[in-house]
Parts: sequence; structure tokens; C-alpha cells
Amino acid sequence: MKVGVLAVQGAFAEMETYWRKKGADVFEIRQLDDLERNMDQLALPGGESTVQGKLLKDLGLFNPIKARIVDGLPVFATCAGLILLAEKIEDDGSRDETRPSQWFGVLPVTVRRNAYGRQLGSFRTVGTFDGKTDVPMTFIRAPAITKVSPEAKVLSTFNGEPTAIRWRNITAFTWHPELNT
Repeated sequence: MKVGVLAVQGAFAEMETYWRKKGADVFEIRQLDDLERNMDQLALPGGESTVQGKLLKDLGLFNPIKARIVDGLPVFATCAGLILLAEKIEDDGSRDETRPSQWFGVLPVTVRRNAYGRQLGSFRTVGTFDGKTDVPMTFIRAPAITKVSPEAKVLSTFNGEPTAIRWRNITAFTWHPELNT
């Protein structure tokens, strides 16, 4: 399997290590030419979603990556990657806002940024993932999934709330599975 990891900001090195441990051939996506390589999957790491979105636009990567996602390229996203994919983001918990133009908006969920606290509020716990219990989960400034389309499958929960989903070609986590291996 060939995995292209978005490497413009954030925890891309940890994402690369995660996929290499799974036996994947990994390469970094930093500029438009990198998208010419064949890939079986795209990995969107954690980090700062606003910065990643801006860099995607500035580097000319946004539209080509979005087109590949819409065309069915499998995507594995954590934390900020989930935010980049979400259709809507909650504004202060009181209303939903359509995604700004610098984010893909292709995943039928609503998220609330930093819902589990700021950097100092980061934590490790265990939860349920795809039917397995006691799965280690690391939350770092994690978003919460507050609404999920009925078409999406909830893969993991923490305290009864969805923390990972699969919809069509996208698997997205609020937590960091790449930090638990």
C-alpha cells in the first residue's frame, strides 16, 4: 500500500511512522508535484486545522486533494484532519456554521474544535473502537463530533460520544491512533 501523508504542518512524522509500522510505502505531500505520485490512501494528520487549510490553499494543493477525495481516494484523518474534512463546525456550541472555504467540507459531520480542552487538557484514556473495548486513545486539543449523518458508521466512542467515523472512503478520528501503537 502507498500512503501519501500531508506534511505541511502538524504531526505528519508520527503519521508516517504509524503507516510504516503497518508495512505501507509512505511519502510526504508538501507541494503540488507530490500529488503526481500514485497513492492508495491519503493521510491527514493532527495539527492546527486553520494553518493546514491556509497552507493547502497557498501551495495549490487544496483543489487537487479535494477532487481526489470526492473521486473516492481513501482517506485516514486524525484530529485536525477530521476538522478539514467536516461539513460543518460549531460556533461556540450554539449554532452550526458552514465550513470556511479553506476546508474541504466533504464529511457529513459537525465538529466542535478543542472540545476536550486546550493543550494542557490533553489526555489518554481507553474507549470502544469497532467493537473492541479498552482501546487506548490519545486526545490532544481534540475536536468533538457533535452530529453525524445517519449514513456514516460510528467506529469509536468515549463516554458515549462518537470519536471516530467511517463514511464512504473516509475514516476520521478525533483522537490520535498513531500515538497509541
